[in-house]
Amino acid sequence: MLIESLELSSYRNYDDLSIRFGSRNNILYGDNAQGKTNILESIYVCSTTRSHRGSKDRELIKLGCDESHIRMYVRKKDIIHRMDMHLRKNKPKGAAIDGIPVKKTGELMGFVNIVFFSPEDLSIIKNGPSERRRFIDMQLCQSDKIYLYDLINYNKVLAQRNNLLKQIGSDRSLTDTLDIWDEQLINYAVKIITRRREYIKELNEIIRDIHLKLSGNLEELDIGYDMNVGEDEIYQRLKKDRDRDIFQKMTNCGPHRDDLKIMIKDKDLRRFGSQGQQRTCALSLKISELKFIKNNVGEEPVLLLDDVLSELDRKRQNYLLESIENTQTIITCTGLEEFIENRFRIDKTFFVDNGKIKENG
Repeated sequence: MLIESLELSSYRNYDDLSIRFGSRNNILYGDNAQGKTNILESIYVCSTTRSHRGSKDRELIKLGCDESHIRMYVRKKDIIHRMDMHLRKNKPKGAAIDGIPVKKTGELMGFVNIVFFSPEDLSIIKNGPSERRRFIDMQLCQSDKIYLYDLINYNKVLAQRNNLLKQIGSDRSLTDTLDIWDEQLINYAVKIITRRREYIKELNEIIRDIHLKLSGNLEELDIGYDMNVGEDEIYQRLKKDRDRDIFQKMTNCGPHRDDLKIMIKDKDLRRFGSQGQQRTCALSLKISELKFIKNNVGEEPVLLLDDVLSELDRKRQNYLLESIENTQTIITCTGLEEFIENRFRIDKTFFVDNGKIKENG
């Protein structure tokens, strides 16, 4: 899987941009705040329908403009496809593949498999559970359409149930209607929990060797599924928690409260790990993401590295660069010195300056 080229119109600080990528390692370099990350973000938006920064669609559109367009040409199994994403300030986004409109933008998930790695990801271990749930969901949604469908519907039912809980506060006669939403919630929750359990087992098989090498054969990492509630318990928990849910106007149990348990021997890295251990684990998770997608999709994903090498020591830099040897990678950085020092193969370099790009080779 390769991204052949990218075209932007009125996106962030770009008026118009056309860039053609090499098949392996592409480096976007220049000073900070020039628009390097915006290019990676646009690729992520076109592939997943949302910004990795959590930005709203209108925030992606260049100031003074009403709409923006992203076009990406991708090669999948020797066939080139065109992907279009149309962002508008006051209307829902539109998307198309090979000129055919996509009815639901969620259908784009998995058409291009993306792994995004930024300095913020180095904090995934010590951040809140939502970050680790997002890590799980991004991998599964890109590789498993059934999981994507179940997760979308679970979140819709959850939102409806929470809205009903708020209404019950002023009208207790609506309480009995919770049974309808509970039944649907349980249906999707069981499927999500089951798939996440399978995924954690597969993740452990991948990540143990990766982390062992990164730690110099000193630490064996174990990822556990910290379930909020099990498949067989959710019905009883919803019944038991109903009064509390009504009082708090929110659903207190379900996979939307799951987490990962990250352990080295008997030590919980989230609470007791050093910063170095947490960073090594975060890097292990990202490298395992590459391998998981390849195993489940059958193609190498595209890796987006946003100024992350400067955050890693030489040992971790070298391991990461060795791990992406056969992966198309688009990297942002302020200078080329670290790649030259590592004798890293570079296909193309692009100098980015205030929304303008100059290709150097």
